[in-house]
Amino acid sequence: MPQESKSISYGGQAVIEGVMFGGKNINVTAVRRKNNEITFLEVPREDKSWIKKLRKIPLIRGIVSLIDSSAKGSKHLNYSADAYADDETSPEERVQQKTKEKSSMSLTMMIGVAAVGVLSFIVGKLIFTLLPVFLEDFIFGELFNNYILHNLVEGVIKLALLLVYLWVITLTPVVKRLFQYHGAEHKVITTFEAGEELTVANVQKHSRLHYRCGSSFMMLTILLGVIIYSVVPWDNMVDRVLQRLVLLPVVMAVSFEFLKFTNAMRDIPVLRFLGYPGLWLQLLTTKEPLDEQVEVSIASFNRMRELDIEIENSKVNSTLRNGVLDAVKG
Repeated sequence: MPQESKSISYGGQAVIEGVMFGGKNINVTAVRRKNNEITFLEVPREDKSWIKKLRKIPLIRGIVSLIDSSAKGSKHLNYSADAYADDETSPEERVQQKTKEKSSMSLTMMIGVAAVGVLSFIVGKLIFTLLPVFLEDFIFGELFNNYILHNLVEGVIKLALLLVYLWVITLTPVVKRLFQYHGAEHKVITTFEAGEELTVANVQKHSRLHYRCGSSFMMLTILLGVIIYSVVPWDNMVDRVLQRLVLLPVVMAVSFEFLKFTNAMRDIPVLRFLGYPGLWLQLLTTKEPLDEQVEVSIASFNRMRELDIEIENSKVNSTLRNGVLDAVKG
């Protein structure tokens, strides 16, 4: 395996009819258009210095990374959705839409795509955290008094809701194709990490499941949430809800660290099983991609790598031009 593929952990995200890959310096989305052309959205990463520092602190880095990825990922999802809508719109309708966009600002433009992405992420986590609490209390609240048992049943309900939700949305053609692109994203990353050339044939040989995935993170928040919520006892429904709200960032932070741990341990025979629950969930959130979907994923990854290297080299050249080299150190 090339040394570079060992030291860099690339991440990605499936979008509508495409894939986004994030590099050290840039995020690139490739989308397959209706005319079979592949178009790109290229957004340089401009992380503030304080964000970079927070990304190095255990536990805190998980929350920062999740919020940051939600903000940046929404821009790429918006691009793919616009491209998809544009392909499904007649030329006359496109002219009318452009006229409307010029005459009035949309809600997304007023609030900001990034803010919408972060807000959606936070609201979604709150709903998914609190809804099982109320369901469990409504169904099982009077049957027993052991709060740890209540937490366990709540976790089972949360898992059931997640599985049913994922199964239902996979019945829609758009989401099914989205999950195929998700599988293509995983396959490309795995092929790169294996040090193999990124061809459709090579990529298709690999599994669509990957230890370092948001689906695995969702599973970990459920499993670890049961344990973490059981550390702090509660006596009534108000305490229970407040406890969930206060400990939610802790659950997310610990789950992020555990996900990194399971990814690091995936080559150790005994410890690799720690990541299996997340891989099982990916059986729902990923589908086997078509060759043309793999082509899009490869195009996105290659473009990201190409631009990433260009930006990195330009930074080095800028440093050499503006700095003074030590004659001894070089």
